[in-house]
Amino acid sequence: MRPLQLSEEDRAEITRLEEAMWRGETRFDLRFQESRFAPDFFEFGRSGRVYERRQLIFSETREIRARLPLEDLSIRLLDENTVQVTYNSHVECDGSVEHARRSSIWSRDKQGWVMRFHQGTPYEP
Repeated sequence: MRPLQLSEEDRAEITRLEEAMWRGETRFDLRFQESRFAPDFFEFGRSGRVYERRQLIFSETREIRARLPLEDLSIRLLDENTVQVTYNSHVECDGSVEHARRSSIWSRDKQGWVMRFHQGTPYEP
C-alpha cells in the first residue's frame, strides 16, 4: 500500500489559508471566515480559553502583528481529506512578543479546505 501524499497545490493552498488567519484583511473578513471555519470549529486559545466558531467570526477587528511567513510550518496528512498544520507563532502585543506552538486541523469539503480545530500553547524560545 502506497502512503498518501499531499499535492504541492494543496500544500501551497493550506499554507496560504493558515497565514490568512494572521492577516487582518482576511482574518476579519466575514465571507472569508464563514467559508473557512467549519460549522463545528472550536479553538483552545493560547490563553487557555475555549472559543467557538461564532465568537471568532463576530470578534472585534484589530491589528494583528504576527511574523510571517509562519515559522517551522509543517503539514501532516492524516487522511486523504484531512491535514494537521503545526508551526510557531510570534505576535507582538502591547510592546512584547507572545510565542506559541500552534496546531490546526483542516479538512477538505465540497467548497475547499476548512479549519475544524485550532490550538495555541505558549512557550518561551
